Amino acid sequence: MNITINEEDGKVRASVCGRVDTTNAEQFLQGVKPLMEIEKPDIEIDCGELEYTSSQGLRVFLMLQKAVSAKKGSMVLTRMRPQVKEVFDITGFSNIIRIV
Repeated sequence: MNITINEEDGKVRASVCGRVDTTNAEQFLQGVKPLMEIEKPDIEIDCGELEYTSSQGLRVFLMLQKAVSAKKGSMVLTRMRPQVKEVFDITGFSNIIRIV
C-alpha cells in the first residue's frame, strides 16, 4: 500500500495504491493524517490503483471524512474500481463518502 499526496492551486490530490487491510491499516492511517490536519480541506483521492480495502481501511476512510467535515471541507474519491466500490456500496459508505 502506498499513498501519494500533492497540493496544487489550493486543492489536495492524493492517490492510494495497493491493498488496505488489517496488516497495513495503521500505515494507511499515518499516511492520511496530513490530510486530516489541513485547515479547510478540499481533497480528491484517486482510488484507481486501490485493489482492495477491508473494514479496517473503511474505518480510516470514515475517520478522514469526519475530520474533513468537521473543518467544513470537502472530500471526493475518484476512479474507484468496481470491486472496491462494491465494498463501499454494500457497507453503506458510498452514502457517507462522495464517490465519482
